[in-house]
This record gives sequence, structure tokens and C-alpha cells, in this order.
Amino acid sequence: MTKVKICGLKTLADVEKVNRYLPEYIGFVFADTKRFVTDEQALRMRKALDKRIQAVGVFINEPMEHIVELCDRGVINAVQLHGEESEDYIRELRQETDTTVIKAVKVQSVEPVLKRMSQEADYMLFDTYKKGEPGGTGERFSLDILKESLKKLRVCGQAIKPYFLAGGLHWQNVTEVLGQMECNTFRECNMFADCNTFAERNVFAECNTLAECIAVDVSTGVETDGIKDEKKIRQFIENVRNMNKVRPL
Repeated sequence: MTKVKICGLKTLADVEKVNRYLPEYIGFVFADTKRFVTDEQALRMRKALDKRIQAVGVFINEPMEHIVELCDRGVINAVQLHGEESEDYIRELRQETDTTVIKAVKVQSVEPVLKRMSQEADYMLFDTYKKGEPGGTGERFSLDILKESLKKLRVCGQAIKPYFLAGGLHWQNVTEVLGQMECNTFRECNMFADCNTFAERNVFAECNTLAECIAVDVSTGVETDGIKDEKKIRQFIENVRNMNKVRPL
């Protein structure tokens, strides 16, 4: 089942909107962007947030002490990293907070994606590359690049973490994008459907259990003039959940 993350909440009115439709995740942005919120703003929103929704803190090269403090205060219960955080940083953060860590990678070309994959994070997040922009551009990236990157990782036998898919999603394109990624996964797996050797069976099993898009992440795509739009939030979530209903088990 694909989950939904509504990122970039800034006001209590935003919280009221998501509480009505219960996405699995929301995001508070603590990085220096147009969606930046202070610790106290985030805390007020978190207190008003439905307890069934997980709050993700979004950071760029943030001092670890600040992230640990936000986790300890109960402001967030998951961390999303969009900077140059190392594997050692992620490993230590997980030890300090015992929280879920999502590592973002900007999709520009295959080789940078391969180099920036994290084995320490719990999940990956793939977003659009735009020079000078940390994310939240509202622009799509080439799914072909992502598909080729995941294919190369599988061929090399490298484990692929489940991932969040971001970048230019909105209620009109989210099911199409998810369909394209699933078609790619099924096609790759079907290469091994008639496998005979032990090695082939292992590849087939890995292909069916890895490279899973567990969530779609949206911010700009559910806004109108920079403000979270309740109608777009509802349509986006409904489209993803309707697609979940018709997927084969």
C-alpha cells in the first residue's frame, strides 16, 4: 500500500485540513526555505495534529543536537535529511534518537543517484534536482533515470531501501507516476519468473521485495498561491487510496 506525506505545513489551518483526510505523514520544514517553521510553531501544530499522523522533520545539514532535541520534545517522530549528511551522521542520529530516518536524493543522472544511496537510512526519498534549490520545486524529474538507477543497483546485488517518491506530484498525475514505477518493477521481476537456478531465485525474491515505493510526498501540488488547498489535499489522497484498492495483492 502506498502511503501519503503532505509536506510543508505552516499553520494550524493546514493541520485542520490534513486532520480531515489523515495522510500517514506530514512534514515540518526546519530548513531555510519558504516553508520554514520555528520549533515552537511546529510544536503547536504537532499538538493539534491527529495522533494517527506521523510528523516528519525536514532538515538540510542540521546540527544533530537540534534534531535530537526536537525528537526528545515530541515535536517530530521521523527525520528527513536533504543535505550532505554522511553515513556516519545517519548512523549516529539513529543511535541518538531511535527514530525513522529518510535520506533524500535529487535525481539528476544515474551515477549521482547510485553514489548517494544510503544503507544507514530506513528509507530513501527521490526528489527533483534543480540547481540552488533544496527541494519543494513542484517540478518533475525523469522517471527513466530513477528506473535505470534502481535497475543497476539490483544488477549489482545492492539492497534498495523502500522509498518515498517526490517531485512535482499532484492529484492529476500521481496515479500515472505510480503506475509507471510499478510497471517497471513488475517488468524487471518477470525477467526471473521462470528462474531455475538458486541464484536466479534469489534475484527474483529480492526484486519482489525491494525497490518499493512506500509513499508519495507532495507539497506544491496541494497548494494554491502558496497556501495548502483542502480540495487538492482531498483529491490527492483519494486518488492514491483508490489506486491502492485496485492493486493486485
